[in-house]
Amino acid sequence: MALFASSLYHEGVTSAIVVAGMPEAVVELLNNALVGELTVIDRKGHLRTDPLIPFWDGRYILMTSSILFSRKLEDIKRNPRVSLSLSDPVGIPAQPFSRATIQGDARVIDDDLHRGWYRLLPLWEAKEPIIKTFLKPMQKLGLPLFWERAVIEILPKRVLWWPDGDTTRDPQVTDIREAVA
Repeated sequence: MALFASSLYHEGVTSAIVVAGMPEAVVELLNNALVGELTVIDRKGHLRTDPLIPFWDGRYILMTSSILFSRKLEDIKRNPRVSLSLSDPVGIPAQPFSRATIQGDARVIDDDLHRGWYRLLPLWEAKEPIIKTFLKPMQKLGLPLFWERAVIEILPKRVLWWPDGDTTRDPQVTDIREAVA
């Protein structure tokens, strides 16, 4: 069990409180994942999945979303129950490869769309150093609304982990709520 924040943790991101019970192997997946599949419940009660870059700060899974693609943000505000799947071996260059699904409650932080998400930059730059290039003023002129971003913050509650990535087998299940209690 990982009882420590990852090496990518930056104290300016959010809380330094670490989720007890988050499996260390899943923390490694999160730290390596260039893409995860976020599933939300839409206004009609249907499941919808969008690819996003997940970041782990030791307590929360964090993501950003442009207001250009705000449908998921409105869905989360309406129903905070979400799921994040880490399943793509190309998008998660981790060795050994495994798969995980993390269920939890999300909230949208959109009080400062211009700069509020900048607190995630240390985590984002660690995964995708090229992001710094796109933040240059001239680069931002081409897609100004893309840079108006909200933060999605997920508090994990339950983790399903397939150590060998074989989803035909039952996963190892960790109920984080029990570990915290």
